Amino acid sequence: MPAVFVHVSDIHFGQERDHSVHIHDDVKSELIRDAAEVVARLSGGMAQGILVTGDIAQSGTWDQYEAAKDWLDELASSIKCPIHSVQMVPGNHDLDRAKLSTGGEQLLNYIREGGPEEYERVFSNRHDRATLLARFEDYGRFSFGYRCGLDEEAKFASNLRIEVGPNRWIRFVRLNSSLLCTGKEREDHPELMIGSRQFTIPRNDGEEAVVLVHHPLHWFKDQADVRQYVRTRARVFISGHEHNPKVEVDSVAEGCDVLMLAAGAAVPYKSNDVYTYTYNIIEFDWDGATDSLVVTMHPRAWNPDMTRFESDESRLGGKDPRFCLGSPNFRKVSGSVTGNGQDTRGDCEMTGPVHEEVLAETAEVVAGEAVSIPPVEKGYELALLHFFRDLIESERLKILVELDAIPGDFDERMTQGVERMLFDSLVNDGHLSDLVSKVKGVLMERGMDL
Repeated sequence: MPAVFVHVSDIHFGQERDHSVHIHDDVKSELIRDAAEVVARLSGGMAQGILVTGDIAQSGTWDQYEAAKDWLDELASSIKCPIHSVQMVPGNHDLDRAKLSTGGEQLLNYIREGGPEEYERVFSNRHDRATLLARFEDYGRFSFGYRCGLDEEAKFASNLRIEVGPNRWIRFVRLNSSLLCTGKEREDHPELMIGSRQFTIPRNDGEEAVVLVHHPLHWFKDQADVRQYVRTRARVFISGHEHNPKVEVDSVAEGCDVLMLAAGAAVPYKSNDVYTYTYNIIEFDWDGATDSLVVTMHPRAWNPDMTRFESDESRLGGKDPRFCLGSPNFRKVSGSVTGNGQDTRGDCEMTGPVHEEVLAETAEVVAGEAVSIPPVEKGYELALLHFFRDLIESERLKILVELDAIPGDFDERMTQGVERMLFDSLVNDGHLSDLVSKVKGVLMERGMDL
């Protein structure tokens, strides 16, 4: 079965003013209803997850993410996927501009007026990185529970790959295009950069990369370098930001393509003939006859006359456009595939997409070194989501202390990464049920439930 994802972008929780709140709430409810109906008609009748390409919030504050989490939970439930199965990247509205210090403003000006050398000089310094990443504090807290936290070294991040064919995988790679955003960036005079520490994504035999990012390529000062890596290392590039859905296939070389998908906005500030409410349902599959990654789109757009979502046959290539992409990394795996799509290496029964958390530390992904794999115990991912997304720092620390997770000689600074390490250690020692019980107790005190 294909791997099915609901793709939303630019939801902008918190942008509503006056009467628009009622219209936007209705649109978001209708999106959930529509996605449930469309996914139910597809093979398997369920989705594997949700993709969000930025601007979840309007101004990057926690109250906006609290509204977003309830909506994402409801969307996930409606398409029958676990609520933790979300891949997300930040947009320019997902940072809190009020948290930009005077020193941070000087750092941004230094990079934006310079180039790759200035970018690397700043982001190779952990203190400078911390200054600029402070603006993503609430987004970071929200995304960490989904295992989509920002890389602490401002590199690309990856934590999920899915098998779409026998030893053929797609790996989701997340880039942060909003590191240099101030709210004043212009498309006609690019000042943003992705930076080589992000765009040098790895190439792995049997894996094709699906890149998630907020800004399209032409917003970057280093767009030529980014484009070169995207064209040769990625098979799909999905962006948001411009609220105008577009899709094209870039034929890089014989047997090598990249699909460039620019999303519309799930909830733009207002809807008209050009910028209306849109979202996508995407199927990732394998074509055995050509050993290619197949991407089938189900674009959805708002019909203002019927006040509902329906198939969008004008913006993204007609009705249910299907793209068969030349996939060189698939063809590099050992063994061969016959013309009828059968793997000649032996029996291989495909019962559906297989999920696997992959190497989360960028340096280790590049080097191919062994890493500690997160626990695979049933219920782990959901417990992790509630622990980091739904609890505040003092509540998490209290639970870690009560479960004796912190050694007596512990002298490290308590970061989310350290908390995750302690959380995983408890799970590995057989205390997942204790963690779930503690988290549930805290939430019940607030009148919430798991």
